[in-house]
Parts: sequence; structure tokens; C-alpha cells
Amino acid sequence: MSITPQPQPGILDIALYESGVATLSGHENVVKLSSNENPFGPPPAAVEAAKAAAGQMHRYPSSDHASLRSALGAAHGLEPDQIICGAGSDEVIAWLCQAYAGPGDEVLYTEHGFSMYRISALGAGATPVTAPERERVTDVDALLAACTERTRLVFLANPNNPTGTMIGMGELTRLADGIPDHAILVIDGAYAEFVPGYDGGASLAANRPNVVMTRTFSKLYGLGGMRIGWGYGPKAVIDVLNRLRGPFNVSGPALAAAEAAITDAEFRDHSLAENARLRVWLAEALAAQGVPSDVSHANFILARFRDEAEAKACDAHLKSCGLIVRGVASYGLPHCLRITIGDENACRRVAEAVAEFKGQTP
Repeated sequence: MSITPQPQPGILDIALYESGVATLSGHENVVKLSSNENPFGPPPAAVEAAKAAAGQMHRYPSSDHASLRSALGAAHGLEPDQIICGAGSDEVIAWLCQAYAGPGDEVLYTEHGFSMYRISALGAGATPVTAPERERVTDVDALLAACTERTRLVFLANPNNPTGTMIGMGELTRLADGIPDHAILVIDGAYAEFVPGYDGGASLAANRPNVVMTRTFSKLYGLGGMRIGWGYGPKAVIDVLNRLRGPFNVSGPALAAAEAAITDAEFRDHSLAENARLRVWLAEALAAQGVPSDVSHANFILARFRDEAEAKACDAHLKSCGLIVRGVASYGLPHCLRITIGDENACRRVAEAVAEFKGQTP
């Protein structure tokens, strides 16, 4: 009698992650606007640094990431020994669940929160719990009301993916002060750079024993393919996470590219200015066609359609025009499409395609 090996409880409840589609059959001039990538590519300085580091790919990379942590500390006014680097911020999120949540524990996040929170919670054997949002905006009172003696982690993407909405520092502070002492608030700052004057929650993580901030190089800095992110928090928490971190979890070229990206101010400023300009332009252009969106604080907008059928039909039309966007039914938003802010040509193509679609719709 053969017995099939079984995974830990919770693993089979994880739906396989589906990344944004990258190609369309029959189309050569395809524009991918489904993964919130920087339309201008990676910073030139990062490309050169990665090329130089590639010549040493036969060597193991730094195991303590000291140079990058020092650069991050200098750039953000943070203590380097309270920074941890991961293969994207997703890895830091997974470590937090592995270290602080397990069977019988709860991991809390908002109803339209980033999908990796649920995946990482289930992977650790914990129970994912959602709190309702208010018109696609984080509701701090709902999150606090959902906390229990079993809550171990509270994840909040601010700005949120896929809604693009965010709460201000006052509400963020109230959340940090209100969660149970035995729980950790994780402020996911993947899109923090797109918000002028916002530190991504770093000041809260620096002054509280149970707040952690995560960040990524995948969005503004255009290093999604390098897989590099980081976290910042209390020394005691970072020490715990380092016990789970593989000694060579980030490659040498990725470390070099990330460190160089921080210093490429010209690329950063250009990307931010174009994103801010075109985000407003695209939102207004779609609104004029009867497709509204909330004010976005990220590098995408969440376009809202009449219903799921119209959203699917528009998605199909966009694909027929060589434009790839992201359906977000899995986030509880079946009537919406998330559209990355591309360059000017891409944004104009989207606006024209949606106008064409709406003109064909009764």
C-alpha cells in the first residue's frame, strides 16, 4: 500500500500565484502594464554596476549585505544594523510569518491587501484574516476591531496594492499604537517612494518594538528581475529574521545594482516626475470615458467598470490592441482593472483603446 506524502496544513489552500501576462500571441508591439514595473527600465548606474559584478559571479556574494545596508541607512537616515535584505520584500514578508506565526495564530490584513500576505500566512500554518476596507481605503477601526489574542502579524500596504489608496501618518500611528502588544505591525512600503514626503513608516519602525517596514527595489528602481528588497525594524526582530535568512540569499549583481540605484538621482527624479504627471493624465482621460478610479499614490491606477462583465470585455479589447493590464478579481475587485502607469505613448494607447471600447459599448 503506497502512501502519498502530505504537505503541512495550509499549504494546499494556497492558490498558485499568477504573475502578470508578458506576451500576447499575434502581437509584436506589446505593452505590458500588468506588473507595476518602471517603464523606463533600470537605472543606468545599476546596469553598469550589475555588469561589473557579473564578472565575479563565480564568487559567493556578501553574506551580511553590509555595503548595501550602509548605503540604505545613509539614504534614509536609518541604522544599518536594523536593516535586512531579501530576495524582494516578499522574502522578508515570508520570514516574518515563518518566525512569528504558526498553527493557531492569525495574520491580519485588509480585504484588498497584497496576495502574498495570505500566501505567506498559510505557508507558515497560520490563519489569514481580513478586515473590511471603506471604499477601497484602509479602515483602521476595522483592523483594530479584528485583532484578537491570536493575532500575531498585521500587514498593511501603504499605499496599497492593488487599490493605490493610502492612509496618512496620523491614522498609521493610531494603528501602530492600537494593535496588541503581542502582535507586529508590518508596513509594506513597496510604493512609498511615489508619495512625496512619506517615509514609508520608517519613523514608526524606528521607535516601536513591534513595527517593521518593508521596501523593494522592484518598482521605482526598476530592479524587479534582480529580486531585491529590504526590511527595517527593531534590532530584536531583525536578529530573529536573520536566523531564517539564507547566508547568500541575494546575488552579487543584485546587491551591486541596488546600491548603485540608490545614488542615481537623475533617474529617480525623472521616473517620479513622469509617473506623477502621467498618472493624473491617464486617470482623467479614463474618467472622461466613464471609467473612474480612486486617487492613486502609486505607479498604477485601479480603473473601475460598471460590472465584472464590462471589465472582462475591456480587458479583452485592450489585449486585442496589444495592451496587457491586470484583472484583479482575485483581490475581490472583479469589476476593476489595475493599469500600470507606462510612458506617455503607452498611456495614450490605453486611453485611446478604452475610448474605442466605450464607444462600442451600449
